[in-house]
Amino acid sequence: SIGVVYSELGEKQKALEYYSQSLPLFRATGDRRGEAVTLSNIGNVYSQLGEKQKALEYYSQSLPLSRAVGNHSGEAVTLNNIGSVYSQLGEKQKALEYYSQSLPMFRATGNRRGEAATLGNIGSVYSDLGEQQKALEYYSQSLPLFRATGDRRGEAVTLNNIGSVYSDLGEKQKALEYYSQSLPLFRATGDRREEAATLDNIGSVYAELGEKQKALEYYSQSLLLRRAVGDRSGEALTLYNVAFVKRDRGNLTEALNDIEASLKIIENLRTKIASPELRSSYFATVQNYYEFYIDLLMQLHKTNPKSGYDTKALEASERSRARSLLELLQEANANIREGISPDLLQQENRAKQQLDAIEKQRIQELSNLNPNPAKINEIDKQRLALLQQYQQIQTQIRSASPRYAALTQPQPLTLSEIQKKVLDENTILLQYAIGKDRSYLWVVTSTGLTSYELPKRADIETAAKNFRDTVTNPRLRNVPQKVAEASANLSQLILQPAAAQLGEKRLLIVPDGVLHYTPFPALNISQTAGQNPNIPLITKHEIIILPSASTLGILRQNYGDRKLPDRTLAILADPVFSPDDERIKGKLTKETTEKLESNNLGLNRSLRASNLGWPPSRLPFTRQESQIILSLVPSASNSEKIDFSATRTTAIDGSLANYKIVHFATHGIANSQNPELSGILMSMVDDKGNPVNGFLRLNDIFNLKLSANLVVLSACQSGLGQNIKGEGMVGLTRGFMYAGAQRMAVSLWNVDDEGTSVLMQKFYQKMLQQKLAPAAALRAAQMEMMQQEKWKSPYYWAAFTLQGEWK
Repeated sequence: SIGVVYSELGEKQKALEYYSQSLPLFRATGDRRGEAVTLSNIGNVYSQLGEKQKALEYYSQSLPLSRAVGNHSGEAVTLNNIGSVYSQLGEKQKALEYYSQSLPMFRATGNRRGEAATLGNIGSVYSDLGEQQKALEYYSQSLPLFRATGDRRGEAVTLNNIGSVYSDLGEKQKALEYYSQSLPLFRATGDRREEAATLDNIGSVYAELGEKQKALEYYSQSLLLRRAVGDRSGEALTLYNVAFVKRDRGNLTEALNDIEASLKIIENLRTKIASPELRSSYFATVQNYYEFYIDLLMQLHKTNPKSGYDTKALEASERSRARSLLELLQEANANIREGISPDLLQQENRAKQQLDAIEKQRIQELSNLNPNPAKINEIDKQRLALLQQYQQIQTQIRSASPRYAALTQPQPLTLSEIQKKVLDENTILLQYAIGKDRSYLWVVTSTGLTSYELPKRADIETAAKNFRDTVTNPRLRNVPQKVAEASANLSQLILQPAAAQLGEKRLLIVPDGVLHYTPFPALNISQTAGQNPNIPLITKHEIIILPSASTLGILRQNYGDRKLPDRTLAILADPVFSPDDERIKGKLTKETTEKLESNNLGLNRSLRASNLGWPPSRLPFTRQESQIILSLVPSASNSEKIDFSATRTTAIDGSLANYKIVHFATHGIANSQNPELSGILMSMVDDKGNPVNGFLRLNDIFNLKLSANLVVLSACQSGLGQNIKGEGMVGLTRGFMYAGAQRMAVSLWNVDDEGTSVLMQKFYQKMLQQKLAPAAALRAAQMEMMQQEKWKSPYYWAAFTLQGEWK
């Protein structure tokens, strides 16, 4: 069709005009096959324009139509295209799922060109995942197929990809050979988009070989073509490459202009993605642009310390992190479902019910005497597919919502806004940016900013992992000398440079990368020469962890006008996980309780995300913990849900909105592959021993409506999740913040059941009886534990951190 021709010529807008003329004609004549192909073509155009979310919308309209008319070839093409979009958005595993659906279909329909394209795409995913040999295997299968079908464009793409693999493997000359074979083929087929990509690749090889001038020549040819065909993300990449070379040649200000132009494009493309999950995975793919930008600004700061480049670098760091969380928090206050078609809301409800049903099926299977691993695997697959469907419906709701459209993109705070809105004279912000060659720490007070250059990422990662391992390893954690040594090594790298500035002030810490897993309260620091260096940071400072400084700004905005709940404390503790639990067979006797409390087996408040620990062991100390905490609050003002009443239903029925503090004492699951599957375990059986859905999943948490000024997750790894570049820890914390919690107390590792119980009792006593603010109360409780021989190892007290509001 004419649209296809214009698309191939790079005239995307013209192509869209023709497609949008043909679409209603296909619909009017009932030609569903033609309609499906056109929808897929429109998706292709949007994908090439960088509007990935829009592309997915068109593909997902096209797919069921192709299936309905039995057009397997068309179905395979669309599956392949969806895979490509996910791959470009950084969702590599999702991309592989779609490719592995399309490959057998192409083979079955004898579409060798489609088969070749899919093999090439799979190769590209492996290349991006760093599995270069595997990538070469797939490319060497696709190349002869392209040649056999006379597809010169496909042949050129594959040659280009093979060149990239050799470049990554350090074989630069071999890479150039492949690039120079693909370039004339792209020119012959008139594919200016791919020609630009190849020119860019050649430029990168010359840059790495030290031929900077030659590299710039290729980049500037590529840039002209990228702009001519409207390839926005390609343009951003080339500008980034140009900036890199200019910086290496010492042209720092020119490099700055190029990287700023590149980031402007990225910011624009980012806003066109409505799905928060895809938005953060896309943002993760461009974090190296921000890292380069920050590093460049800090290099400029070195040469011109009075020009404010360090301020710009801090603000760039703020712009590069937790942006999806900021937007989610902005959205949390707007009812984005208002004005949405009832049909779409019904679809959302249906998807929710299906998720609940599959969860229940999973629990029933796990509760069998001999659970069937194949069946559990099948259920897990279905569960993931349903989850994706649920997320797609939510994305459609966002796209269609007038309320959502009216929301302005929240802007990260500037330095002066951070000083005015977030800090006071007794509070300091420590913001980290961990980089490949150098890292940075900005120390912000209410009146000033100081910046420090820290060692490279690899050094900090080694020290941080070693510290965490020493604190949590059963063999090492009780050897004070080992812990102090590991602590001093990390402290030296990330804290010592700024030690003299800290005084005894409250510290708001915005970690980066591996530091998200670091128990800052246990880090040792000596602020003056000759002082005992084994003093943990917590002894001098209250410590609060934040995803970004801007997060706190928007949290405050969200609950500024909120009516405070009238009741004090809701506790959900000691749920029933197994049909063998004593509580089912008869009421608990005093002996049974004592037996349970002395039985120290399985006292980890954690269940691995795998099914090895099924059913999860009971946590007897959570009962004791909740009873002591409840005794501190007048009974009219509290709610205790233990045993069979500690259910998922209780958690989601809306009653928790009436409490200032919500406390969960149970097992937690942090799923680092699919954070959406993280959750909190509630009762898994009813009082008759029948299985019930007891998983309070992340999507359930997002749908809670809370007004709590504190949510405590007295569970394992509750502060963890998936550590997404640029977004930070994506897990339970952001779910509760979205639901309305001002602050959270969460844990960084599998905590000890009894130790946690002791810590929690002290924490609440200081908060409720001594009227300390939560951050001060947690610190006082941790310091008290540190003084006791049994609990002095940081393993017992340093896992819990406070995130969110410090006031």
